[in-house]
Amino acid sequence: MKTRTQYAALLIAAVAAGGCVTQSQNRNKETARRVFAQILSEGHFERAAQLYSPEFKNHGLRQDVGLQEDQAAARGWKQAFPDLSIVPEKLVAEGDLVSVYWIARGTNTGEGNGLPATGKHLEMSGITIWRIVDGRITDEWSAFDQLSIQEQLGLRPQQ
Repeated sequence: MKTRTQYAALLIAAVAAGGCVTQSQNRNKETARRVFAQILSEGHFERAAQLYSPEFKNHGLRQDVGLQEDQAAARGWKQAFPDLSIVPEKLVAEGDLVSVYWIARGTNTGEGNGLPATGKHLEMSGITIWRIVDGRITDEWSAFDQLSIQEQLGLRPQQ
């Protein structure tokens, strides 16, 4: 199994080389687009069974979580931001990995993931790396600015 540093090096090398994209990589990028559109933005969480492996792991900084907990968090974001739209802006494929730079926008009119409804608009970006095997996501590594969320929603004073 590769380390995070090895995955980062692969992604950097692919971007620097201009990469030759294979049919498999194009299919993986399409899977990523479907997750962002259908599940994360439109809220069709039932489609997770088609697009994620049952053995899926979201590799967090302190702990890994499985598909059920990962999708519960996604539902929580959609509850907190019913109009949530997460758009993949840049996709880079290398082997079985797809790296996505995304932008999320929504209005916090509901409660979810520990956030109270503030009525405030949020715009943020993040990066997600997925390993996709046979059209299904098996692993995830994501990063986004959680402090920015709190500041934009007025839950923490802006620095």
